[in-house]
Amino acid sequence: MAPAEAPLEEARAALRDRALALVARLGDGARDDAARDALLADLAAFQARHVAPYGNLVRARGAGAALPTDVFRHARVAAHPPSADLRVFRTSGTTHGARGAHAFRDLALYDAAARAWAKHMLFPDVERLDLVVLAPHEDETPDSSLGYMLARFAEWFGRRTRWVWREGGLDLDALREATRNATGPVALLGTSFAFVHADDGLGDARVELPAGSRVMQTGGFKGRSRELEPAAMRAMLTRRWGVPESHVVAEYGMTELSSQAYETPLRDAALGRPIGARRLLFPGWVRATPVDPATLAPTAGEGILRIDDAANLDSVAALQTADRSRRVEVDGDAGFVVLGRAPGAVPRGCSLAVEEALARSGAR
Repeated sequence: MAPAEAPLEEARAALRDRALALVARLGDGARDDAARDALLADLAAFQARHVAPYGNLVRARGAGAALPTDVFRHARVAAHPPSADLRVFRTSGTTHGARGAHAFRDLALYDAAARAWAKHMLFPDVERLDLVVLAPHEDETPDSSLGYMLARFAEWFGRRTRWVWREGGLDLDALREATRNATGPVALLGTSFAFVHADDGLGDARVELPAGSRVMQTGGFKGRSRELEPAAMRAMLTRRWGVPESHVVAEYGMTELSSQAYETPLRDAALGRPIGARRLLFPGWVRATPVDPATLAPTAGEGILRIDDAANLDSVAALQTADRSRRVEVDGDAGFVVLGRAPGAVPRGCSLAVEEALARSGAR
């Protein structure tokens, strides 16, 4: 006879402790794929039992299935009831109308994952520096995962922090003051759209930020008036702010995740490593895999990105995105590049998986 399943609280506590320990052990860039994969398998089993849409999908597809992120727009994806929510992050909802919701029972894992990997990839050479944030404060957008993360960066890494996005718009005067009067290295942190808006508004002004300064840009343009390809964005940022391209770092994250990926050049430059191909790198507790859009089977070439995030405890760790990607490896250091969203409709494999996840929940 199989042993009785541990009560939900006991099982959750054990998984939380394992995930926190793995984050602590791999936060400096170390890897232990065997431990990661074992934890991901146990998380999947726990979540199939306690997260209804994921349980539906696993019954239809079998163990190892990944939940499309679109499901977060149609059904609650959580192992706990709404009464236990500490925080709910929501997607922007500008593409499909409905907003996806990611409910957190606690934020200990999110905080540990965000802090460790940002330290390794974005702040590897400094303890604290001045931060200038071109994004809304979390008080203005309390359901934004980006706003929450940047507010934690201010606590963990900021010497002084200036928020120059206020009441729905960029304060160009505050941005000029914060950057022109800098007496030490500065980190500019913001969305791609905000940086383009700043570039349009600042005219011919050029700022030479002190040595050691860096720029982190994230997110797309979501239908805004001007959009730049990644290379053009980097060129614009280096020209405007006087930082080398090695210190312009793209961040890849999403509401449905608890971990982020960052581009590698700043880490490599700070650690004295050769700067190889620019690519995004997740921490060792995350598995990123391009899969075939139709079958969702792993592919050696380009595919849509599947992400298994061991810091996603109370929702679903195994997530299927619609982002086109390609794996890039340099000296055994495996990362990926994002090639944009899959064109047209939701990829067939994701569409079928969404139907299977929602089939028995009644959520449409």
